[in-house]
Amino acid sequence: MKAQRWMIQATIGVLAVLLLVCVGCVKKVEDTPAAPAAPVAGSSTEVGGEPVYRVGVTLLNREHKFYNVLEETLKTEGEARGMTVIIQDGDFDSIKQKNQIEDFIAQEVDAIVVCPVDSASIAGPISLANEAGIPVFTADIGADEGEVVAHIATDNVEGGRLAGEYLAELIGGKGKVVILDHPAVMSVQDRTKGFEEAIAEYPDIEIVDRPAADGVRDEAMARMQDMLVRHPDMAGVFAINDDTAMGALAAIRQSTSPPENLMMVGFDGTEEALAEIEKGCELKADIVQYPDEIGRSTIEAIYQYLRGELEWKPGDPTVVIPIAPKLVSADDLPLE
Repeated sequence: MKAQRWMIQATIGVLAVLLLVCVGCVKKVEDTPAAPAAPVAGSSTEVGGEPVYRVGVTLLNREHKFYNVLEETLKTEGEARGMTVIIQDGDFDSIKQKNQIEDFIAQEVDAIVVCPVDSASIAGPISLANEAGIPVFTADIGADEGEVVAHIATDNVEGGRLAGEYLAELIGGKGKVVILDHPAVMSVQDRTKGFEEAIAEYPDIEIVDRPAADGVRDEAMARMQDMLVRHPDMAGVFAINDDTAMGALAAIRQSTSPPENLMMVGFDGTEEALAEIEKGCELKADIVQYPDEIGRSTIEAIYQYLRGELEWKPGDPTVVIPIAPKLVSADDLPLE
């Protein structure tokens, strides 16, 4: 009987100790500060009461002068608004660009800017950002599909129209014309659309060929060499960007019998192209773009959207912000 009483008392003592330990555990948990909640996509931190947004940017190609200016402007304008701008080089590689967008999604940036390598294949990566709730903006080059808040770019249709009208004037309203094309990107699709619309007003002008030169010099040089053989009597060339124009010029200069009075119009307004125009070579004019203005307008659109000042919701059409181009010929040079 005594043994039973002793066992009962011992059991009660152990239970009392366990109860005290548990109470101590509860108190300890209550005294521990709660861990901060994980950030969600589209969230931003604050410094001095002002939001600090992180913006991921993937460019078409970092080496091109146009994108040098665009990159610098995006950084400068973003910093002026308290943004952290993370810039990656798509390097003409759609798979690489897709991976960059996925990295931005994993980093939970507040917005993504895309200058698509390929306007069609970029739809998939943009959709991934849409699913993550991260707003997407396109600059310079548009996307065929996907939810995009705003597209900021040169008015490429108007630029192509200016190029077509001027080239038609140069060749006297008649003759064979070649387009050195790059149909994989929407901006070039728009340029050639405007060009064709202008040329359609001249029944004696025929667009006889439009090889894809991918917007790069080496390919443009090779394609132009082919054109010089196929169409030795061509009167005009529309080069869809200045790298294409420089490649075409190299082919013309290496040719032993280039067409007489060949006229060419380019697109971009790089210093190199404008210098060639001023010299009086086959390149007679250029459609000048303003990448600094594209950069400023892109940052402003992102800033307004994130602060609720730009109205857009999924399902709405993309807000288009056009930047006017300008045709420049030798008569306009040097530029002030």
